Amino acid sequence: MGDALVVRGTVYQAPTPHSLEVLEDVVVAVNALGVIRAVHAADSADGRDAISGALHLVELSSSQRLLPGLIDTHIHAPQWPQLGTGLDIPLDKWLFEYTFPLEARYADAGFADDVWNRMVPTLLRHGTTTAVYYGTVHNEATARLASACVRYGQRAFVGRVGMDHEQGTPEWYRDSSASAGLAASAQSIDEIRAIDAGAGLVQPIITPRFAPACSDELLNGLGDLAASSGVLVQTHCSESDWEHGYAFERFGVSDTVALQRFGLIRDHSVLAHGDHLGDSDLAILAAVGAGVAHCPLSNAYFANAVFPLRRALANGVRVGLGSDVAGGAHPGLLPQCGHAVTASRYLEDGVHAGLAADIRGVTESRVDAVTAFYVATAGGADLVGINSGVLKPGNVFDAIVVDTDSRMSGLHFYEDIDNHERLFEKIVRLAGPEDFTSVWVDGQRVA
Repeated sequence: MGDALVVRGTVYQAPTPHSLEVLEDVVVAVNALGVIRAVHAADSADGRDAISGALHLVELSSSQRLLPGLIDTHIHAPQWPQLGTGLDIPLDKWLFEYTFPLEARYADAGFADDVWNRMVPTLLRHGTTTAVYYGTVHNEATARLASACVRYGQRAFVGRVGMDHEQGTPEWYRDSSASAGLAASAQSIDEIRAIDAGAGLVQPIITPRFAPACSDELLNGLGDLAASSGVLVQTHCSESDWEHGYAFERFGVSDTVALQRFGLIRDHSVLAHGDHLGDSDLAILAAVGAGVAHCPLSNAYFANAVFPLRRALANGVRVGLGSDVAGGAHPGLLPQCGHAVTASRYLEDGVHAGLAADIRGVTESRVDAVTAFYVATAGGADLVGINSGVLKPGNVFDAIVVDTDSRMSGLHFYEDIDNHERLFEKIVRLAGPEDFTSVWVDGQRVA
């Protein structure tokens, strides 16, 4: 019996932060489990055998390119209805005036279903094959988010948000106590595992919102739950001046050190933003195997700083890319690649023209489109520990097809001007849903 799916075409991918890999006219052979069995040159004997024996053959046109699926490592799912709004005030006010009132509405499971049924298919059409989601404090709404991901075929980590601090949360939207929050989080893990029993597409993730929203008792309990259950952890860390300073005022140490003491900095822990992480904090993350969900657009509104992406990678820290819906006002991850490049240039060149050029910025901070795309694919996969992000044997076939002969986005390959490197950069900067002709997750076409 032949392969369940064989795709023939040219592949663009970034297996490392500094390498663009171009595989011209290859066949990607995918087995019945959605795992890549082999990648062969199309004109080789193995390639011809794969094509002739394929149960389903997809042959890309000369204008199409096959890329790994995009991995969004930081999405606040309940904030979907406020996407593109409310970015006019500081983070703490934004939460209390806009976000917490919206998230409280997810006590209504029907409202939750309506949002999830709009959000998940839209993100798939934007090429987000894996999503790392914050849910709400409501177990039913969070479970229904996991169900929506299974139904539409999106790989996901779904976390029921824990938050109980009396000063850091409104009384009408929080866990009634640390013990109640811990029990609900443990129950949510069981519920999500039952929804996708054996399939492996959707997993739970332990989700203390951030230190200002959680008591010491809840943070300790969730750290213990992570150790006993083996479930990954996500939270925010040193996002803004406010949050970074809050940790020193409350704990006497940095956010990273405090979270580590609570048992929440673990292998593959996903720490959102991290703009204010110091060298000692980065060293802790690298040593443990935790990492950062870099959210460049959201950071421009709420972080008061630029995340040092190049420095983090150079120090061995795992980094993925995040949209931070709805703090980031765009659902797609390719635009975030462009924002990551732009932010790195601001960091390197500086922004205050009143300062001398030699002291205005932070030298050796810039990254290019290859590094940004790596973070959105292979880097994100490494951060959350999945076999994805690169189209190679043994990895799951999560992939997107981009047509480079666009009439909408301006994306076009000019044979007498462009080479592979130029076309790849155009794809990263210009491509959108109107250019994606197919999206696969686990070998299944989902958009």
